[in-house]
Amino acid sequence: MIRCSSRPAPARFAGIACGLAFACIAPAAQAALADRASDAGCSSKPALVEGSMYKCTTRSGNIAYFNVPGAVGAAARTPTPAGFPKVEAGTQKGRDTLRNKVLNDELATEEKLLSEARAAYGDGTPPPLPDEKANAQKYADRLARLRQAVALHERNIEALKRELAASR
Repeated sequence: MIRCSSRPAPARFAGIACGLAFACIAPAAQAALADRASDAGCSSKPALVEGSMYKCTTRSGNIAYFNVPGAVGAAARTPTPAGFPKVEAGTQKGRDTLRNKVLNDELATEEKLLSEARAAYGDGTPPPLPDEKANAQKYADRLARLRQAVALHERNIEALKRELAASR
C-alpha cells in the first residue's frame, strides 16, 4: 500500500512528497525523491511532471528534470485505455538503439569538452593573459569560469553515464 509518510523529509524538501497534486508516494520513494532533488541542486520543491518524472528550479535558476524510480504518483497508475496505440518490439528496439547512439555521441562530445576544459584550466594555475597581468580580478574571474566549465562537463558525463546504465 502506498501512502504518505508522516516521517519528516529534510527541511529543504519538507512536504514535497505529499504536497504534490496527484502524487502520494511510498516512504522509500520519498527519500529517493529528496536525494535526487538534492543531487540536481533543487532550490524549489520538485513538481511531478508525469509518471515518475519531476522538475524543479536549481539554485542557478535553471530547470532540472529527473526521474525517481518507484516514485510513481497515484495519477500515473491509471490503466491504459483499450484503444491506446502500442509500439512493436522491433520499432522500440530501433528507438532504443538510436537513443543509445545519441547518448554515446553526447558522452564522447562531453569527454572531449572536458579534456579541453581541463587543459585550459591546467592544474588550477594557467598563465595569466596579457591583460590579466595588471588586473588580478580578471584573472580570478577567468579561473572561476574555467573551474565551472570543468565541473559542468564532469556533471554532464556522470548524468550521461547514469542514463546509459539505466537503458541497458
